[in-house]
Amino acid sequence: MRGQVMVAFIAAGFLLPTRAIFAEVSAQRVAAAIEAGVEFLEKQQRPDGRWSEYDSEPGGVTALCALALLNSGRTPEHDSVKRALGYLEKQPDPEHTYSSSLMIMAFAQADAKKYTLTIRKLALALAARQMTRGEEKDKGGWTYKGPVGGSADNSNTQFAVLALHEAEKAGVKISDQTWQLAYNYWTQPGMQAPSGGYGYGVNQRDATGSMTCAAIASLIITRDRLQTADAAVIDGKLQCCGAQAADTAIADAMQWMGDRFSVSRNPNHPRSGGWWLYYMYALERVGRMSGQRFFVTRAAPGRGRPEPEVHDWYREGCEVLLGPNGQDPFTHSWVGIGTAEGAPEVGTAFALLFLSKGRRPVVVAKLQHQSDGGMGLADCDHHRRAVQNLTGRVERQWRRDLSWQTIDFTRHGAAGAVQVTAADLLEAPVLFLSGTQALDFSVEQRRVLKEYLQNGGFLFAEACSGNGCNGEAFDHSFRALMRDLFPDSELRKLPPDHAVWYAQEKVDPKHLPNDPEFWLWGLDACCRTSVVYCPRTLSCYWELAHPYRDSELPANLKEQIEQVARIGGNVLAYATSRELKEKLDRPQIVVTNPGGRSPRGALVVPKLSHNGGPDEAPAALNNLLMVMEKQLQMRVDYEKRLIAPSDPKLLEYPLVFMHGRRAFHFSAADRKALKDYIDRGGFLFADAICANKEFATALREELKAIYPDAQFNRIPLTHPIFSAAFHGFTLASVELRDPQIRAENDPLTAKLVKTTPLLEGLEIDGRIAVILSPYDISCALEKGASLECKGYTPADAARLGTNVLLYALLQ
Repeated sequence: MRGQVMVAFIAAGFLLPTRAIFAEVSAQRVAAAIEAGVEFLEKQQRPDGRWSEYDSEPGGVTALCALALLNSGRTPEHDSVKRALGYLEKQPDPEHTYSSSLMIMAFAQADAKKYTLTIRKLALALAARQMTRGEEKDKGGWTYKGPVGGSADNSNTQFAVLALHEAEKAGVKISDQTWQLAYNYWTQPGMQAPSGGYGYGVNQRDATGSMTCAAIASLIITRDRLQTADAAVIDGKLQCCGAQAADTAIADAMQWMGDRFSVSRNPNHPRSGGWWLYYMYALERVGRMSGQRFFVTRAAPGRGRPEPEVHDWYREGCEVLLGPNGQDPFTHSWVGIGTAEGAPEVGTAFALLFLSKGRRPVVVAKLQHQSDGGMGLADCDHHRRAVQNLTGRVERQWRRDLSWQTIDFTRHGAAGAVQVTAADLLEAPVLFLSGTQALDFSVEQRRVLKEYLQNGGFLFAEACSGNGCNGEAFDHSFRALMRDLFPDSELRKLPPDHAVWYAQEKVDPKHLPNDPEFWLWGLDACCRTSVVYCPRTLSCYWELAHPYRDSELPANLKEQIEQVARIGGNVLAYATSRELKEKLDRPQIVVTNPGGRSPRGALVVPKLSHNGGPDEAPAALNNLLMVMEKQLQMRVDYEKRLIAPSDPKLLEYPLVFMHGRRAFHFSAADRKALKDYIDRGGFLFADAICANKEFATALREELKAIYPDAQFNRIPLTHPIFSAAFHGFTLASVELRDPQIRAENDPLTAKLVKTTPLLEGLEIDGRIAVILSPYDISCALEKGASLECKGYTPADAARLGTNVLLYALLQ
């Protein structure tokens, strides 16, 4: 049966010639462009560590280049960075806003602890140069040198605010008065144009993209520093879901940006989009600080725009910067429009800052499930700074730069169809769903959400209940939603030994809020607990758990806030295994067509049913087939076929896939039918989901009952299945995630080790007829591998699975 089937597949075009694929912008291309840009900058560096400076801003260019190198992956110990920081340390204390601001940011990015005293000295001097006298319009701003002799402007003020923000993150206390004056400067009458944009100063109606971005970032920083949170402590008691002030200024400015969105010029700049790269650096900052992945240009039917235009600012920006009018193909530098960025060193530094900071991986996204009315007020966001604070906390604990996003799940086109796809959602490994009102997802939204979870996504949800919030309606609707999406699973109270209670930091239940409903529930879907839900508010506590700013609160409340913040970090660690994908990776979603006709000559691989969880990783097989289709140019059929061993149709398939996560047994009829299938040349490929020992043991025992004289043996590394002999991959070494033994209070960790692949084979009549992987392949293929799960990385799981299928077809 085997040879005849394979000949038929080849004759029918099962194996197709490799075709050229358009090289769209990718994480790999961006990484290569960044490295080339970094090398250009390093070639321009002088022996003493500096770059060509401007007399008006001594040290400014060197600090800017050092900041770009640090964000692009160079460490403080790298020779180029070490020399640049050494040069900056020797400079007299700068009196200029740009240079001192950039120095603060460079030292903070390099090592905030090591350079604490330097950062403090520079930051306090910068704060002292804030304009507090003179014309009313200048108060709270900064000029080039200040605090006297000139007018404040929005560019200098933006850089000062950014620098003081970084200084405060490094532990420097900046006075409330400084922040209040800066906030007053940005919100004074005449600063924001009626259009929503911002110009270079007060009463300047010629708003530009760069200055509007400067205002948005500065407003976000000063607002978060000064304004009362949506959560509050009154008379020692926590009050949640407080009255929310509308972010009208920010909302209007964001809409101005959306309506004039561009990544090829500085919007509305009078000099043909001048200061383009300076604007790109500011655009990245706004996208990241606001948590917005998209800018939306409103529909304008009269101008030929019947539907809104949705712009992925980072992807589109990368396409331009890496395009024909971007990076120079010979020098690998960038040159912008304007006096300063016309110098390749400055232009390249701005471009590198956009590319490197913008690609910070997303760890969590807020799912906006109801319209916010354009004011930033929505049921999904009763505590607007909660996810931002949680991300900042995790960022410090994981010691890597991270980002968060908001995804608008309510966005529809003119025809009414939901525009957000499962692939869009999968760019965030965790979705945070929160609210008080009943969820009203359409059939399409439910399908997209289920597809997201089945392809490795994770849902973290809360009902905003308790302490002044009433989320009863949300609670009922969420539980109904889970029953609808996963009728074969149910929400269950997660026991104290579940990893969400200790994955990163052990949670002490004694110090959790004194509420019997304050507990975590989970739903097991696919390879793991893929949904974690709390029927009481978590975000209220996160909003008060600032990652670097301490607050004076009662000790018992402080302890509760700490424990609830630990829950948030634990869930993110459990959901992601602390492994995050590249920003530009486009998730691949397999679309099945149940009942449809298979493509002529397509490979069809059914799943073998049993009573040990035969489909608990429902997307694993199709994701493996997708690898074969995309990388090996094969025709495959994605229709799900779950077939019993005793089904006569089993004999129609040359190979069958089987996986599970618990013990099982076959009936006598099933054993007889499976023996008949294998004796006729059939092949069985089995995988223990999440390295489940009970499943692997059960499979060995069942095959022993069918073939008493045969036994599983490890397939040696010299076997052709680990080579490219069958047009697959060479697999002399693979990467394995190995959970580490831990004490009760230790975090959950796994070590990635290089090792030889482990496959067990059962030989029948001189051929390997059954292959078992005792280490996980399925969870990895679903992108849902856990820190508790011993198994291969997604890339190696795909390669290993591909080799097994090719071997089965070609032996």
